[in-house]
Amino acid sequence: MQTLRKRGVRTVQIATFALAAATLAGCSTVQTPTKGDPLEGLNRTIFTVNDKLDQYALKPAAKGYVWATPQPVRDSVTNFFSNIGDVYIAANNLLQLKITDGVEDIMRIVINTVFGVGGLFDVATLAKLPKHDNDLGLTLGHYGVPAGPYLVLPLFGPSTVRDAVGSIGNYYVNPLSYINPPGLSWALYGLNVVNTRANLLNASDVLEGAALDKYSFVRNAYLQRRQYLLSDGKQSQSLPNYGDEAGLPKYEDVDGGAAAAPAGTQGAAAKASAASGATAATPPQAASAAGATTGATGTAAAPEAASGSVETPPLDLNGGPETTQIPAGQLVPPTRFNFPSFKLR
Repeated sequence: MQTLRKRGVRTVQIATFALAAATLAGCSTVQTPTKGDPLEGLNRTIFTVNDKLDQYALKPAAKGYVWATPQPVRDSVTNFFSNIGDVYIAANNLLQLKITDGVEDIMRIVINTVFGVGGLFDVATLAKLPKHDNDLGLTLGHYGVPAGPYLVLPLFGPSTVRDAVGSIGNYYVNPLSYINPPGLSWALYGLNVVNTRANLLNASDVLEGAALDKYSFVRNAYLQRRQYLLSDGKQSQSLPNYGDEAGLPKYEDVDGGAAAAPAGTQGAAAKASAASGATAATPPQAASAAGATTGATGTAAAPEAASGSVETPPLDLNGGPETTQIPAGQLVPPTRFNFPSFKLR
């Protein structure tokens, strides 16, 4: 009787898995799959299932965890699992012959374990030791193993074929996998998942509100992140630096031409105007003077007086008494063809 029951249960399980496989196969066709994602139909189906599980199970559990657990306790839990994660991060850095990073990771583990009460407090960060990010998938990529097609794993989320193989190795490197009894090991894994999901509650809310196609957004973000980690962030060095504003010109609206320059400054009023970005005001009568002086070459303006109260003498373009007189403070620097130019209000 028990044998029949066991066979019946196995039959039901096989039928359930067959039905699930048939459903996934029926949804796994996309007319024009994205380059690098030939399994897009299947991936979208698994992504939808994962998203529903997150929406109705994992996210409510994370919210309940946040409600029931104070922030300092959650920070200590995060530090604890982060300290454990440094073990396989250090192992992969050493496998990639990144000796400096690997030694820093080992120092982080020792300091946080000894002085951080088993990793509950992140003392290594206070000691200016950097936190790295590495895994076996990146190690395989470091030695030339191609990423392969994009792949969404049930319950585990976005990945690639290479990263999926690497995640198996990460399981055996993780110290949590060797805790006895096995029930305690899986309980710690579950706590890590819920705690990580709780730390991402705000990010998921932003994603749901901003992404038109959540699947494409997550896929592109994951692949770009993995490429960034694989190249050690070197592509960021090609981006221009917009933080240095020392060489940018200053465009200030200053009226009064030479009045923008400080009193007692030697030099032409036109130079002071060009340096500060201001333009001298020109009276309407200068319009007729512009036609009379089109053949004249640009000359240097007369120096200003030491005191700002002294009126600036007019400038004689040709040196003759009968030529047009233009105040020096109203002359704009010559154009590229050495013709004086004037700006009218």
